[in-house]
Amino acid sequence: MAGRYLETHFTPNVLAAQAHYYGHPQLIPPQPGRDPLTEEEMQFIQSRDSFYMATITENGWPYLQHRGGRPGFLRVISPAQLAFADYKGNRQLLSTGNLAANDRVALFLMDYPRRERLKILGHARVEDAREHAELVRQLAEPEARGIVERLFFIEVISFDWNCPKYITPRYTAAEVDQAVAPLRRRIAELEAQLKNKT
Repeated sequence: MAGRYLETHFTPNVLAAQAHYYGHPQLIPPQPGRDPLTEEEMQFIQSRDSFYMATITENGWPYLQHRGGRPGFLRVISPAQLAFADYKGNRQLLSTGNLAANDRVALFLMDYPRRERLKILGHARVEDAREHAELVRQLAEPEARGIVERLFFIEVISFDWNCPKYITPRYTAAEVDQAVAPLRRRIAELEAQLKNKT
């Protein structure tokens, strides 16, 4: 676990709650300004086909939104920066508007089959895709470039891996197809054998 993540979240009220329920707060020493991603985090991020992104509204409410694409659509630019192309959607622009007032962002990435989750804190900025054609080419797949409206850049502050204890394994259609492919082949073989015997 990266220490800056806990330092950021262990506010006085959180420490008071820890003391109330467990008899003492979890004190940690001062941490560096940022925790760069390691190779483990970068590989995990590049293998994801979706994530959740939280921003904060101007009136103080959290807002959570799903983002999805091909595995690796959330690009690792460096150990301290992530980016992704944002496509045409419902035209509400809630995340974009929220980030104009408060650039804090939290990402939540899940790997359900392996029961792993990664949380990332950062500061985000949004760029108009119409003004950055070269960046669109770098961040979007060729078939999706025509529907890119914005580009998100996230400066990573810290990250945290959660324990897998209560994560229910879930599988994509592609993962299920891969798992049952040998069974389908065997069924086809047996059906062919039965047909030849009749």
